[in-house]
Amino acid sequence: MKRASGILLPVSSLPSKYGIGAFSKEAYEFIDSLKMAGQEYWQILPLGPTSYGDSPYQSFSTFAGNPYFIDLEALVEEGVLTKEECEACDFGEDPERVDYGKLYDARFRLLRKAYERSEIYKNPEFQRFMQENAFWLDDYALFMAVKQCFDGRPWSEWAEDIRLRWGFALDYYREKYYYEIEFYKYLQFKFQDQWKKLKAYANEKGIRIIGDLPIYVAFDSADAWANPQLFQFDSDNVPTAVAGCPPDAFSETGQLWGNPLYRWEYHRNTGYDWWVRRMAHCYEIYDVVRIDHFRGFDEYFSIPYGAETAVGGHWEKGPGMDLFRTLECRLGRREVIAEDLGLMTPTVEQLVKDSGYPNMKVLEFAFEPEKETGYLPHDYDKNCVVYTGTHDNDTVVSWYETLEPEQLEFLKEYMGQREPSEDGIHWDLIRLAMMSTAAVCIIPMQDYLGLGNEARMNHPSTLGCNWKWRLTKDEIRPELLEKICQLTKRSFRMERKAEK
Repeated sequence: MKRASGILLPVSSLPSKYGIGAFSKEAYEFIDSLKMAGQEYWQILPLGPTSYGDSPYQSFSTFAGNPYFIDLEALVEEGVLTKEECEACDFGEDPERVDYGKLYDARFRLLRKAYERSEIYKNPEFQRFMQENAFWLDDYALFMAVKQCFDGRPWSEWAEDIRLRWGFALDYYREKYYYEIEFYKYLQFKFQDQWKKLKAYANEKGIRIIGDLPIYVAFDSADAWANPQLFQFDSDNVPTAVAGCPPDAFSETGQLWGNPLYRWEYHRNTGYDWWVRRMAHCYEIYDVVRIDHFRGFDEYFSIPYGAETAVGGHWEKGPGMDLFRTLECRLGRREVIAEDLGLMTPTVEQLVKDSGYPNMKVLEFAFEPEKETGYLPHDYDKNCVVYTGTHDNDTVVSWYETLEPEQLEFLKEYMGQREPSEDGIHWDLIRLAMMSTAAVCIIPMQDYLGLGNEARMNHPSTLGCNWKWRLTKDEIRPELLEKICQLTKRSFRMERKAEK
C-alpha cells in the first residue's frame, strides 16, 4: 500500500432523511468530501444484514447486504414508492441516533410495497443476478422466509425437518413461501445494484473502499444453517464448541461470543472452497479487505458449547499460512489489512509477517509507561495502517479525558507538550498519526470532528447502546475539509504540487 490516508465512517452513520445512512445522495456527497480533503480511502464496517443487537459483526449472512442501506429516494424515482409514503413513516426523532426498533417496522413495510409494485420477475437483470449468486442467495432467501414463519426465532428452534434441511421440507417451504423468498432476493438485487453504482462513483473519484470481514459467521445465519459441515457441529447440528476470548486484565471471565467454530480439517480437504468464494465475493464489493480477529487463523479460543463464561476454554491451532497461500493461488495477490489487535504471541506475529499483510496500529493503545506496546509511532515500519482509534474504542477526546495520571504524563512527555494545542487534543493525535511512517493512516470521522463519548460507535460486550451514532449533514464543513487536506499534504499522503 502506498502512502495515503482515509476516513472511517460506517454507512449507517451517514446523514439521510430516513433514519439511517444509506446509498443515497448523502453517500455520494461524502465521497466528494473525501476527494476534497485529499483522501484515498473510505473505510466502512461490515455491510451484512444485522440481527439481534444490531451488530454488523453478527449478520444473518456473510454474503448478503443490509436492506436498511437501500436508498428509498431511488425507489421513489423508479415509481415503486412515493415521497409521501416515505415521509409518513416514523424513523425516530433524533437525527444523530439510529432507532433500530422503529427502523425495522417502517423500513420493511416500505420495501415490501416497493417489491409488490416492481414486477421484478419481468426484469432480465434480476434473473441474471439470481443465477450468478445462486450459491448463497437461494439459501439466504429461504432462511429469511422460514425465520419469519417461525416468528424470528433462531434456526436451532425451528421444526426438526426444516432445521435439519430434509429434502421434502425444503421443497415444502420453497413452494409455500415463494413470494417471501422472491422478496428477499429482490432486496439483495436492489442492494447490490445501488452499492455497485456507489462504489463505481467512489473509484472514479480516486476513492478506494476498505471493507471489513469478520472472521466468524453468526450461529443464527444462513451460512451456519445451510452449511453445517463447515462448522464444529454434532449430528443434530448443535455446536460442540463456540468462539470467544480468554480471561484477561479487562475481564475475569473472558468473552463468550458464541459464534460457531470452523472445522478446519474439512476446509483444508476441500481446498478452502468456501473461503475462496467468500473472499472472491468480498473483492466484488470492496477494494481492500480488513480481516477482523486475524489472530484466530493462527490459534483460536475454543469454549465448550453451553458454558456460561469463557473460563473453561482452550486454544487450538488454526489453518495458518495454508489458507492464505491457497487464497493467493486461486484469487491472485489481493490487498488485505490484518486486524492483529489484542493478545499477540510470537506465532501470531510470525503469521502476520509471513502473510506480508499490513497490520494495525492504534494510538489509544500506545501510551502505557510501564510496558512496550508496539503502538508508539517510533516502533512502526511502513507496512502498517495507523488509527487514532477504531469503532470499538472511545473517541480520542473522551479517551484523553479518562487517562490515568501516569498515562497522561507519558503522553505529554512523548508529544513534547504540556497541554493540548489550540486545535485540541484530537488534532494533536491526528497529526501524530498522519506524520508517522505507517503507509496508510485512517482516522474515524468522530475524531476529525472532536466529538466526545456520545459519538462512540461500540462498547464491546454490551447490548442496546451500540451502532447508533450518526453524522449530521452540516457537520462536514468546507473549512474542515481544507484543514484535513492541508495536513494530508504536509504529511506527504497526497501529491504535493508546487506552491508559491
